[in-house]
Amino acid sequence: MTAVATRRDAEAELARVVREHAGRLAASLVSLIGDFSAAEDLVQDAVEAALQHWPTEGTPANPDGWLYTVARRRGLDLLRRHARYRDKLAQAAWPPQPVPDDRLRLIFTCCHPALPRTAQVALTLRVVCGLTTAQIAKAFLIPETTVAQRITRAKRKISDAGIPYRIPAADELGARLAEVLTVVYLLFNEAYLPTSGPHAEARHLADDAAFLAALLAGLMPNEPEVLGLLALIRLHRAREAARFSPTGQIIQLPQQDRNRWDREAIADAIRLIAKAAGFNKPGPHQLQAAIVAVHAEADRWEDTDWQQILILYTMLDRLAPSPVTKLHRAVALRYVAGPDVALAAVEDLRQALGGYYLWHATRAELLRDLGRPDEAQDADRRALQLTANPAEQSLLRQRISWA
Repeated sequence: MTAVATRRDAEAELARVVREHAGRLAASLVSLIGDFSAAEDLVQDAVEAALQHWPTEGTPANPDGWLYTVARRRGLDLLRRHARYRDKLAQAAWPPQPVPDDRLRLIFTCCHPALPRTAQVALTLRVVCGLTTAQIAKAFLIPETTVAQRITRAKRKISDAGIPYRIPAADELGARLAEVLTVVYLLFNEAYLPTSGPHAEARHLADDAAFLAALLAGLMPNEPEVLGLLALIRLHRAREAARFSPTGQIIQLPQQDRNRWDREAIADAIRLIAKAAGFNKPGPHQLQAAIVAVHAEADRWEDTDWQQILILYTMLDRLAPSPVTKLHRAVALRYVAGPDVALAAVEDLRQALGGYYLWHATRAELLRDLGRPDEAQDADRRALQLTANPAEQSLLRQRISWA
């Protein structure tokens, strides 16, 4: 490993540690002073100070206390005009012991269903993960002012609508938890294959999604869908080292070097799936994780249990029907019933998925299997027009050039 790569890894690990502690600090401050915006500003000040001092001074023995001390000092300086905040900060325990449920309340507040999903993601990244507005804007390739506006509107909505800073009541938990899980799932999807930008993957976003999923699992260890989402993310990340060539080209699952997969991480994820299954409350994230686990357990591509995968996709489509799930089920059908049956299932999705690049790319593979190369090439060309991911584009260009 080069010195540059080593330094980059060290910086990424430091940023992860800072973000983890920043989430606890944000939860404590929101609970303490009762003002979402003021607390978030203090957290950002503390994070910036940590990123400035810790690389040269080292991570302190008590990172929570260090960050809280900075936030309290900055708070007393910046909020002198607001006596009620100043008094609360002055009287607070020094430093407070982090309360795990505070972080959970913060996540549920950021992901309240009254907020637009784009605002939920931005606010969660900013407050819970500790990313700056500039970092979020860079990750999603949108103007910094757009991110700032989304965050400002979200915080104003929280205040104006009186959205409570709490874990939802039992009768509210299902819908609210679903929103939280959806935000984390969408965040990881964007990280896994970004919909725009120059990079084939966004590992910093994957780090944040994994962090949030692990946080939820630690705080809600008996929620099977939380465990399922964490397992799903960990299974995908276990294959990271084999997903791309040194030049950034996608290596598809049949061609991946499975010796490069993280078998320990796969085993841990499978244990999470088993634990979730023990609650006998199947859900979409558990089923998706189980599908990826079937792939991960096969020593070779040829050993893949496609019958089991088809069963799992059928269950998933019954539980949470969607055209994309039906498309993935058709891929499994290709290996169980043949490409002609699979193509018929794909064609049934034309109206729903005709603008989706993966529908055209899947159709192209099936047409190629059936000896219809000209139609397959046309389908690949259409898929190329519909994706902005550079690795996907490169793969499709290769297929077109080989035809």
